Amino acid sequence: MVRSLFFAGGLFVALWGGSFLMVDEVVLTIKEDPKEEQRDDEFRGLFMSKDANNRQVFNPPEWAAFSLMSIGTVTMLYAVALPKRN
Repeated sequence: MVRSLFFAGGLFVALWGGSFLMVDEVVLTIKEDPKEEQRDDEFRGLFMSKDANNRQVFNPPEWAAFSLMSIGTVTMLYAVALPKRN
């Protein structure tokens, strides 16, 4: 069970890294409630910016794709190397 969880998690992270190779930016269109108070976007705003239409734009850095793919691959290799239960 643990083997499959590690493998699935590693595959998920590696696929996200592969998708970042193909994407230059991601534009998020979020419906905002005017009554809702402004949230603190310090951490989420690290790689986020706003465009001319006041939409949030995520620009992944160049190193993010390779880092995610390598972390996911190492996690999948770890899942394969786990000892089998009898």
